[in-house]
Amino acid sequence: MSQTSPECRSLPEPPTDGITSLSYIPSVSTSLLASTSWDGNLRIHDTSTMSNQCSQAMESGPLLSLIASPGGDGGSCVFTGGLDGSIKRFDVATSTVSVVGRHSPETIHDHEKVACSCLSPVSFSSSESTLNTPVLASAGWDSFFYLWDIRAGNASSQNKPMARIKLPDKAFSMDVDPSSSSSSSGCRLVISTAKRRTCIIDVRKASSVVVAEDGNQEYMAEMVLERESSLKYQTRVSRFFPNGSGIAVGSIEGRVAIEFLDELNVSSNGKKKYAFKCHRVGDIVYPVNAIAFHPKYGTFATGGCDGTVVTWDGLNKKKIYTLPKFPTSIAALAFNHDGSELAIASSYTFEEGEKDHPRDEIYIRSMLDSECKPKGMK
Repeated sequence: MSQTSPECRSLPEPPTDGITSLSYIPSVSTSLLASTSWDGNLRIHDTSTMSNQCSQAMESGPLLSLIASPGGDGGSCVFTGGLDGSIKRFDVATSTVSVVGRHSPETIHDHEKVACSCLSPVSFSSSESTLNTPVLASAGWDSFFYLWDIRAGNASSQNKPMARIKLPDKAFSMDVDPSSSSSSSGCRLVISTAKRRTCIIDVRKASSVVVAEDGNQEYMAEMVLERESSLKYQTRVSRFFPNGSGIAVGSIEGRVAIEFLDELNVSSNGKKKYAFKCHRVGDIVYPVNAIAFHPKYGTFATGGCDGTVVTWDGLNKKKIYTLPKFPTSIAALAFNHDGSELAIASSYTFEEGEKDHPRDEIYIRSMLDSECKPKGMK
């Protein structure tokens, strides 16, 4: 007997302008979901009670990026990146806001683009320390990648980046390799920029065990790969596979590419890169805005401007399931810690210019195994 398809539930008091990011907060509660939007507010909802826990004006202008509770001394915190280039920390327990840093801290002119468009945690595993995520990575419209020290009380590095790397162009998407978080030596990130460039940056503890005045170890960053995307049009989103073997890349042309990192001697287990069409209605091609990997099965969901969410078995080139259509564009997606729940931002992304559109909503959808599990998997 087939299971009844779960219904989507809409969260109360959603953002009032374009939704940009969604992220569950794992170290506080598996049901707490953070969101950012162009209205400049950080919101935290409890998806188990379907209630709004808080709404905090971050005073950064529109918020373009978000990462929730990276861990370590970051603790129960949410980090946001603003259109003004600022990176701020929101302490969930105390509801206090502090500044981590800022892109291009020099005098800003109106024509310069400095927005912090991407945030990712940089994790290291060490048996000698309980500190798991001392570093936050950011990238933005100023075409730079930054590393920030987020260790509590480390005043010597406050508001100053630990490292900065020039990117080929404006950064649109960034993700950290989940498999590298178990390594004590390094952490790998992928960044997609304008002009279809894909960059891989390696972050490592300084090999010479350089220590700062406060006794903490320093970190180094290096761009180890820069190449052109295999897709012909601009990249919107890029995400690592959970095992780090490759990346899924979505673009404005209604395609997703599955690419591997042969140049870095990362095993693809014999798989070859390929691309497939998606989020199309007849002859109309819609951008792919979001990709979220299932934490248990390694499959992924895509969200597009056609208002649909589709799950895929990327390694086996199979479509798994299409959710019922949403009122407008899908701007962001996030699975919870075990993949039993998917948060979906239904928010017009102005792909058709200024026009009347449905209001922004965040939907919560319980996911069945049959909607996420690779076909043929027992």
